[in-house]
Amino acid sequence: MNTATIANLCVVVLYLLAMAGMGVYFMKRNSDTEAYFLGGRRIPGWALGISMVGNAISSITFLALPAAAYVLDYRWFTPNLALPVVALIAVWLFIPFFRRSRITTAYEYLEGRYGTGIRLYAAVYSMLGQLLRLALILYLVVLPLSELLHIGEGTAILLFGVITCFYTVFGGIEAVIWTDVVQTLILLGGALVCILAVVFQMPGGLPQIFDIGMQYDKFSLGPMEFSFDERTIVVMGLIGIFSALSEFSCNQTVVQRYIAAPTVREARKATLVCAFMCVPTWLLFLFMGTCLFAFYQVFPSAAVARMKPDDVFPHFILTRIWPGVGGVIIAACLAAAMSSLSGSINAISTIWTVDCLRLIRHKANDHFELLNAKLASGVAGIVMIAGAWGISQIPRESVYDLGNILGALLCSAGLMPFMLGFFTTRIGNRAILFGMYAALLFSFYNILNYFGWLPEPLRWNIHIYMAGPVCNLVMLAAAFAYSLVRPASVTESLTGLTVWTLSPVPRKH
Repeated sequence: MNTATIANLCVVVLYLLAMAGMGVYFMKRNSDTEAYFLGGRRIPGWALGISMVGNAISSITFLALPAAAYVLDYRWFTPNLALPVVALIAVWLFIPFFRRSRITTAYEYLEGRYGTGIRLYAAVYSMLGQLLRLALILYLVVLPLSELLHIGEGTAILLFGVITCFYTVFGGIEAVIWTDVVQTLILLGGALVCILAVVFQMPGGLPQIFDIGMQYDKFSLGPMEFSFDERTIVVMGLIGIFSALSEFSCNQTVVQRYIAAPTVREARKATLVCAFMCVPTWLLFLFMGTCLFAFYQVFPSAAVARMKPDDVFPHFILTRIWPGVGGVIIAACLAAAMSSLSGSINAISTIWTVDCLRLIRHKANDHFELLNAKLASGVAGIVMIAGAWGISQIPRESVYDLGNILGALLCSAGLMPFMLGFFTTRIGNRAILFGMYAALLFSFYNILNYFGWLPEPLRWNIHIYMAGPVCNLVMLAAAFAYSLVRPASVTESLTGLTVWTLSPVPRKH
């Protein structure tokens, strides 16, 4: 190893040891499941909000957004513009729904609205989706970091996976939240360091970056025409709306943070902190890509010209960032991954214990549940490491295809059951089940369509990014169609479960 690699590796090792140390510190505070899952409902709103930011910004974001801006423009900024609007809806509506009683997961609401079967169905699908996300994020962050630190992919997967599992399994939600706070600050610091490194090396400084960006139309938000088979503003906007609604209404990692706050006011503060921090953060990553594009316009490189866009940022760190400082950026990339991974592991543990174990064993004592929660976190971590290793054995060009296939399959149990539960009274258990089956069938159709396995007359020209929104719309249409034939009876059992039957939240909550 050369001097730069050793310096960068030392910085990363110090960061990993600090994260492990935080897990040891919080280990002693987890005496029961209330503390393990919700931190005793005493975590301040500002910390929860920063944790939400860290959870939303994975290693995929850290690496993919600069690459997208480098090769194209800012069209990936359009989906993020929906987040502040949906956050305000969450402040007004979603948070009161989830804080009306001392629930722990989002799926407890579904049981009250539709019954135990829907709750279990959605909870299991959510766990499968989180496990897929864990494996993909860990693998994708290992790709550049193994090259930057000159270690094997298998070694990197094991090292980063074990450290993340350690502080998550033993530290519980408090370790997740407070490490997220540290990781998010490191993440933002790393992005700023990279941008400053470009600015200081450009002959014309910051103005030259803006001039080159304007010259090559790098600040465009994409084409304006109405089309579902291209990444137009319409497509990206719809993706953003559905993604933000899913994030704030049914993502267990977010709902868990609503509930972990001591009061409704602190939960709302957390959501607003997340909303106002996420958009500038995403813009910062996109601008990083513009900076890299401008840099290599001024300092052309034959090697960079032959690279894939995803490889340009790691190459810049290796060749243009000072020893040790590059380690900070590598740690920032790792922090982006670890904050998302730890949140998902804890969410899986919570869903398993609250939505599955308690349905099987109603009279389980708290010590038994706490032990099972830690075991579930450990199993999720093992599956994450094994899944990332398994993905590493697939040819790289197949990784994103694999993600698209499984994502299309899992989208049928996402947003729409919550939206129909919140905003309608006529959609009952049978209607939502009918909608879920229709969405699942559409998912299979979409996979066949995407890979060209359908006869030409049956194909539909739609961009793969629209699979999730359209799948949810299919569920909506099917559930409403069923309800026209057999509407659910509106009874007192819906009190507090829809916007039409919601009473004020008690002050103590």
